[in-house]
Amino acid sequence: MSRVSVAVDVAASPERVFEVLTDWPRHHEWMLLTRAEAVAGEGHGEGDRLAAFTGVGPLGFTDTMTITRWDPPHEVVVRHTGRIIRGTGRFRVLPRPAGGSTVVWEEDLDVPFGAAGRLIWTATEGLTAAFLRTSLRRLAALAAR
Repeated sequence: MSRVSVAVDVAASPERVFEVLTDWPRHHEWMLLTRAEAVAGEGHGEGDRLAAFTGVGPLGFTDTMTITRWDPPHEVVVRHTGRIIRGTGRFRVLPRPAGGSTVVWEEDLDVPFGAAGRLIWTATEGLTAAFLRTSLRRLAALAAR
């Protein structure tokens, strides 16, 4: 299991951040190279399923997920169920005392492809964190509008 965790402050309420974060058809507006949609249920409750394609054109992969915790406006947790991405993803939206929010994105992933996959993960972990942080900054800007 490998973990990556990033956090970004947002000049918007937890309610607003959670609303934008879980508006799956708008995911592409903030998450780099990714489009998401609800594929079972509306994507707003435990047991609902999501699919997110990450890539450029036809080159990429689909990450399938099941929502395992739905606690607006504080937290949404998904279980990654795809062939490549497996594990748990968690978004927490925390109120800041002076106003606004902090959004935390955590991923606990089963790295595929054995020893080769672990080596690749070690080499790209910083890049992955940067990718997630950039996406969260885009979310922050969108939520603050």
